[in-house]
Amino acid sequence: MPYDFEAVIVDVPDFPKPGITFKDITPVLSNGQAFAEVTGAFADRWRDAGLDAVVGIESRGFIFGASLAHELGIGMVIVRKPGKLPRETFKVSYDLEYGSDTLEIHKDSFAPGAKVLIIDDVLATGGTAAACVELVQNAGGEVAGCGFVLELDALEGRSKLPSGTVIQTLVHV
Repeated sequence: MPYDFEAVIVDVPDFPKPGITFKDITPVLSNGQAFAEVTGAFADRWRDAGLDAVVGIESRGFIFGASLAHELGIGMVIVRKPGKLPRETFKVSYDLEYGSDTLEIHKDSFAPGAKVLIIDDVLATGGTAAACVELVQNAGGEVAGCGFVLELDALEGRSKLPSGTVIQTLVHV
């Protein structure tokens, strides 16, 4: 029977503002079995996909992405908020559930046509993931798919991703 990831995720009411129920996935990281099972679930799905790299989105995507990249024996590329990467970058701005933000990726992150998987903790409104897809493409990568630990289905974030994007989600709420 698959691990019950949803049982480990904690609801935090009124965070980051009143009326929002935040889904805290950090307990997954502090539970060794849950963390290993997340990595294993992603690895099982993508092991034979011919990936060249995993892209982790700041900040929890770094943790899940690095664990997966290690498991698959491939490289890890990070997407960060502005001003955090030391070399020349591509930049994309996007809307969030409660505001807007910008992400960056190094321009030389991939060889042309590199096949990459984008990993993040939560798919909510889809703005962050869509911006990351655009960044990967700007840097010359080909997005094989996106993986998320948790998806907030009511926010319909997957609709912001390009048509045909392969999406793996471990928990739907």
